[in-house]
Amino acid sequence: MVAVVGPSGAGKDTLMAHAARFFEGRDDVVFVRRIITRDAAAGGEDHDGVSEAEFQALEKAGRFAVSWGAHGLHYGIPAETKEAVAEGRLVVANGSRSALPHFKAAYPCLVVINVTARPDVLATRLEARGRETREEILRRLERSSLTVSGDYRVVTIDNSGSIEAAGQAMVAALRNCIPTAR
Repeated sequence: MVAVVGPSGAGKDTLMAHAARFFEGRDDVVFVRRIITRDAAAGGEDHDGVSEAEFQALEKAGRFAVSWGAHGLHYGIPAETKEAVAEGRLVVANGSRSALPHFKAAYPCLVVINVTARPDVLATRLEARGRETREEILRRLERSSLTVSGDYRVVTIDNSGSIEAAGQAMVAALRNCIPTAR
């Protein structure tokens, strides 16, 4: 299991989409479609949008391998991903640094890809989204860390430059995680 984490604006979704195109057609690499309590048409990552009540029902029914809350939303990684990992597939999911202990508990053989970018790059990308002022963004970035803490195998990709360079780094990192025998 690979959990891709990093701050808002780092380009996690962009790099995952780049890698998904590269690995398209392979059945040994699976990119997870998360379940989120956000409208599926809200933009950003391609996900399955559900209501709070639907999410709680799915969670109660054991339909998530990992679930967590952040920024007023709830996120779930489908339980079927554990079976895919057990079958020897590489499973790649957009995660959250705060949820890494849950990922590690569900997937003992976890690799974390930490996507980062320089604070000025993050601020520019976040400002383009139009959800916060530049000052609010800069204050938030000052409070946050770009590192992953804990006992995890971590690969860090700096996405401050070209998408092509960071995309190649993402593909290389994922290639190194593909199980050699199934």
